[in-house]
Amino acid sequence: MSQEDRKYSNKFDSSFMEKAIRQAKIACELGEVPVGAVIVKDGTLLAESHNLTGSMKDPTAHAEVLAIRKASLILGDWRLVGCTLYTTLEPCAMCAGALVLARIERLVFGAMDPRSGMVGSLENLVSDVRLNHRMTVSSGVLAEESGTLLRDYFKVRRS
Repeated sequence: MSQEDRKYSNKFDSSFMEKAIRQAKIACELGEVPVGAVIVKDGTLLAESHNLTGSMKDPTAHAEVLAIRKASLILGDWRLVGCTLYTTLEPCAMCAGALVLARIERLVFGAMDPRSGMVGSLENLVSDVRLNHRMTVSSGVLAEESGTLLRDYFKVRRS
């Protein structure tokens, strides 16, 4: 990614992460774990989604995977070259693997996930040199807002 592309991407990170947070809030309203994701290409929003594992009774219905599916349909290709995925939580192993397979160029996420995060917390799957694709990663974008949604959700669930 060129320096000009990096400036362009960073300029819009907060606004696209806000869209991901809105998706996470929708998930929460549905009783789902509040994680949201959006995919952007050339500054244009392609797809947005939120967790639906409980609603769909599907363990793969994570926000990131659902957003990848939507973006692939829109672009007519499984390779999401030139795309950035914004997600409110550090991706798990499944989602990190899907990002690599989809050839996502850049990942931006909010809160770290020390229990299952695979983009720095437990391992760093998206930057593993043994794989055929790696991506640029920016973390901590609107992390407090993302983390608060998750903490509040689990506090209510535990009480």
